[in-house]
Amino acid sequence: MVTLSNVYKTFNKGTINEKKALDGINLQLNEGDFVTVIGGNGAGKSTMLNMIAGVYPIDAGKILVNQINISRKEEYQRAIHIGRVFQDPMMGTAAGMEIQENLSLAYRRGQKRGLSWGVTKSEKVLYHEKLKMLGLGLENRMSSKVGLLSGGQRQALTLLMATLVEPKLLLLDEHTAALDPKTAKTVLDLTEKLVSESKLTTLMVTHNMKDALRLGNRLIMMHEGKIIYDVSGEEKQKLQVSDLLKKFEEASHGSFANDRMLLA
Repeated sequence: MVTLSNVYKTFNKGTINEKKALDGINLQLNEGDFVTVIGGNGAGKSTMLNMIAGVYPIDAGKILVNQINISRKEEYQRAIHIGRVFQDPMMGTAAGMEIQENLSLAYRRGQKRGLSWGVTKSEKVLYHEKLKMLGLGLENRMSSKVGLLSGGQRQALTLLMATLVEPKLLLLDEHTAALDPKTAKTVLDLTEKLVSESKLTTLMVTHNMKDALRLGNRLIMMHEGKIIYDVSGEEKQKLQVSDLLKKFEEASHGSFANDRMLLA
């Protein structure tokens, strides 16, 4: 479903601030894989997602989604294949538009736009049912402005928008990091439900090692722009947080220190 072949990315090349973010990444995802991605700060996790989404152009290599080469396509051209939820709950929605209008935009992703009603009667019925699944009461507030919602409600709505038209690939970039623990659990439970029901191929970046171990069928660890560990199936199920910390220690030659991950 997804293939990254020898993908390189260096920021600020030739300057004092040069940073090699991706160093020959090779990764292949099978259809329905739910992969959690962990690593220290600057490991290249978010950069890898940005390269797939088309936020930045890659320096070298190839990215395929569903056997389509998207390596040189613009970000908007990839949107038909990719759903995405950002770390910041404010980024995935249009605050000045109604909940149903935001869903309508997501529902028309990849389609040609014309002069017609923004939200049809049949769509309102669909959106009502989809919002009801969230269990947040948003189905009774479809005409409310999104800017009036809490961060957790907006993130749940963004997740629904990203999966409303089933994407070939769902990218989750620390999408619960800005939420309080209770709300984060609600959004994670919803994530697990939507991914499982639709069997979505998913890449989820997280700093929470317990979540990385609990969710998904596969885990990859990144360090200095490379994938240093790739584990799945029964082997993943047997892993403990202490095992991951040991791997990080080995990769960083004993100098690993990341308070954010340790606290998580």
